[in-house]
Amino acid sequence: MTDSAFAFGLGVGTHNSRGEWLEVFFPHPLLGPSANISAAAADLDPGQALSREQLQQLQAALAEAGEREQAELATRLLQGEQPVAAVLLREDRAPGNVPEGYLKLHLLSHRLVEPHGTSLDGLFGILPNVAWTNEGAVDIDELPERQLAARLRGEVLEVSCVDKFPKMTNYVVPAGVRIAHTARVRLGAHLGEGTTIMHEGFVNFNAGTAGPGMIEGRISAGVMVGSGSDLGGGCSTMGTLSGGGNIIISVGKECLIGANAGIGIPLGDRCTVEAGLFVTAGTKVTMLDAEGMPVETARARELASKSDLLFRRNSTTGAVECLTNRSAVELNEELHAHN
Repeated sequence: MTDSAFAFGLGVGTHNSRGEWLEVFFPHPLLGPSANISAAAADLDPGQALSREQLQQLQAALAEAGEREQAELATRLLQGEQPVAAVLLREDRAPGNVPEGYLKLHLLSHRLVEPHGTSLDGLFGILPNVAWTNEGAVDIDELPERQLAARLRGEVLEVSCVDKFPKMTNYVVPAGVRIAHTARVRLGAHLGEGTTIMHEGFVNFNAGTAGPGMIEGRISAGVMVGSGSDLGGGCSTMGTLSGGGNIIISVGKECLIGANAGIGIPLGDRCTVEAGLFVTAGTKVTMLDAEGMPVETARARELASKSDLLFRRNSTTGAVECLTNRSAVELNEELHAHN
């Protein structure tokens, strides 16, 4: 019997005319699959579509081992004609092909791992840039022909976006969330129960929320927002892909980032950033005592991850100030209701 692996996924995907993977949908990904599943999928190439014979053998092995959910999925996949992928990750390593990359994105969006909970090194180089249409994923080079074919049928091929990452809701809709504009949440986002993403909210892959929370701003790649925190309209968090370097930006519990504000440092719990104020690591901050008098000046990076802080701009001098925020903002419970 083979030892348990890191993850397993059985899914159906799309090839281009050259037989190359464009995307893969994994309905029931597993973290830490059983030894039975590891044994059943041990000899399968994750980068290649299964032949019908291989899928039949996998279905039989899963059924014999009592892995009912995966065996039933294999039975359903046998009824289709689209290419099928079986991915067994023995360890958490960088993805080596499109099916492995998509499995890891599914693990994030299914809440099986949190952001930074699995290696995504090299993912951009592996995933192809795809035209996402009302007929599914289309190879960019094949798009003009598909558009013409649609017109000749008296139809229009609707291209919703051209990107390496599809929208999450075409693959996963986590329980207990509200998403006003689904195109603004990428596959690989991790949304905790009780999260609301408003129309201007955006969540990148390998980023997300613990929930509950109200997101009307941008959660960049690599950023995790703690429970009970709100991101105001138009605000931004700097991720490792947008100027944050190697600093992992995060937002603690019960924080508030005001409208059009932003952070380039991790926040601790119960922190507030005034609307319109962008605090980067190098921002000079005047520290205030309990009476609101200036004490010393520090760089914002020195305040990273500290709790109970209120960042504001002095309306007279323009200086960025910081004081203790013991009376943390209480979030409106009605905004977070999902029933």
